[in-house]
Amino acid sequence: MDELKALLGRTLVIVAHPDDEAVGCGALLQRMRDPVVLFATDGAPKDAYFWGRYGSRESYARLREKEARQALGIVGVERVYFLGGPQEAVIDQELFRSLSRAVKLVTELIDEVQPEALLTLSYEGGHPDHDSCNFLGYVLGRRLSLPVWEMPLYHRSTDGVGVFQEFLGEGDEIVLQPTDEEIEKRKQMLRTYVSQGEMLQHFPATTERFRPLGRYDYSQPPHPGVLNYEAWQWPITGSEVAAAFSDFLQKEQGISATPLR
Repeated sequence: MDELKALLGRTLVIVAHPDDEAVGCGALLQRMRDPVVLFATDGAPKDAYFWGRYGSRESYARLREKEARQALGIVGVERVYFLGGPQEAVIDQELFRSLSRAVKLVTELIDEVQPEALLTLSYEGGHPDHDSCNFLGYVLGRRLSLPVWEMPLYHRSTDGVGVFQEFLGEGDEIVLQPTDEEIEKRKQMLRTYVSQGEMLQHFPATTERFRPLGRYDYSQPPHPGVLNYEAWQWPITGSEVAAAFSDFLQKEQGISATPLR
């Protein structure tokens, strides 16, 4: 597919949690010649609601890493990284509070693997870690002169309806139509994530969507309505996340949170 040529070589896929890669680009990974996947958190939040049946947050994090490596093995991805490693990983839901460290660590990884492009998650208000990955893509792409692409996972529309794998707002998107074999392997990846139960059944297996990174105003939440994680009543607001982005850019780069047009 010529439109996605930029992503078919050595691409660093920056996602927040194990399973994000299977949902967002499980088919595209099968077409990349030299994919590298980075998980920016350990996939294990502080709240025991998420990990209680596994005994500890650390046990849940280890399980999620095991599932991720198994899932990526199905599509032949050998280079898999977790930001900070097991001892200094970023906790799920906390990425926006660790931006300086994350930028430093991802920059070091980029220096090591020398990707030709970055692929990350959309700025859509589905999960604060997803939005933070998008912001990291913006910062690193700009700093290192790398092309950055994005893919949607989920968000809540301004009228409160759940939307899966469709971009928020307009843009020149490319819709990938996987082959039957690619669809089957993507389904196998999703089934590997047993810890996530039925949640992954919400995502269609027949298409994947991509586009060059949008021109976002990171000083504002992705949209003016109630964000998905706000509707879930997590103790995090879109304004708080956007403020972290603004503070990072102002303190570390001396630029506005609004990308240059």
